[in-house]
Amino acid sequence: MIPAPIANALTIDVEDYFQVSALAAHFPREQWDAQPCRVERNVDRILDLLARHDARATFFTLGWVAERYPQLVRRIAAGGHEVASHGYAHERASAQTPEVFLADIRLAKAVLEDISGQPVSGYRAPSFSIGAGNPWAHDCIAEAGYRYSSSVYPVRHDHYGMPDAPRFPWRLDNGLVEIPVSTVRWLGRNWPAGGGGWFRLLPYALSRWQIARVNRADRRPAIFYFHPWEVDPEQPRVRAEARARFRHYVNLRRTEGRLARLLADFRWERADVVFRDAA
Repeated sequence: MIPAPIANALTIDVEDYFQVSALAAHFPREQWDAQPCRVERNVDRILDLLARHDARATFFTLGWVAERYPQLVRRIAAGGHEVASHGYAHERASAQTPEVFLADIRLAKAVLEDISGQPVSGYRAPSFSIGAGNPWAHDCIAEAGYRYSSSVYPVRHDHYGMPDAPRFPWRLDNGLVEIPVSTVRWLGRNWPAGGGGWFRLLPYALSRWQIARVNRADRRPAIFYFHPWEVDPEQPRVRAEARARFRHYVNLRRTEGRLARLLADFRWERADVVFRDAA
């Protein structure tokens, strides 16, 4: 009897194009309400794509977005997907004090639970901004009532990363479970295997190989992420610094097609289902 394919965790960070950290200089927070929002239409496209492939996902959603588009949150929940928290105001955890961070993630949890009518157990820090420099953040997440976090990326990166962190879920002393985004181990180093800009930049075959390697060689489920703005090549564009512009806009027209292939090639579920035993 052929065993069923392993279920991997598909996650979406629900934020709009003007809330991306790399473009912050061009979209001051006090001007967010004046920007043309595209997150609702983009999430609806993603929901349709998931429905066509009978896949479920975890949507790490900003409280700021949820308050302005409550019906979107309800559509996510009605589709059988997990509503989780991306914080309220998309502030990096590493740029906040513990008190301000705790208030932000508590507010986001309350907003999302009130709108969805469901408990919110998962949290992801904007820009994977939990690392060796702010270990207190995990205590705040536990204190706020979350059961798991997916806020650590065990890679070397100029904006985030904790390369010495475990590659697979681990439980902290406070009871919180951290579920890091997937990597592959090669040449003595962790390499990104969980989506984001690398998924758009590099050939799809590499992502497929990496996820299959996690499933077969490590015998573990992978956790993959992307953003709604990554399926939106028509979004407004700004003259950002060259590296930020390249990272944000590269291959946007190819993302939706690549996601369709990803959904067809692997089995995808919610993070709270895939890692139920861990959390």
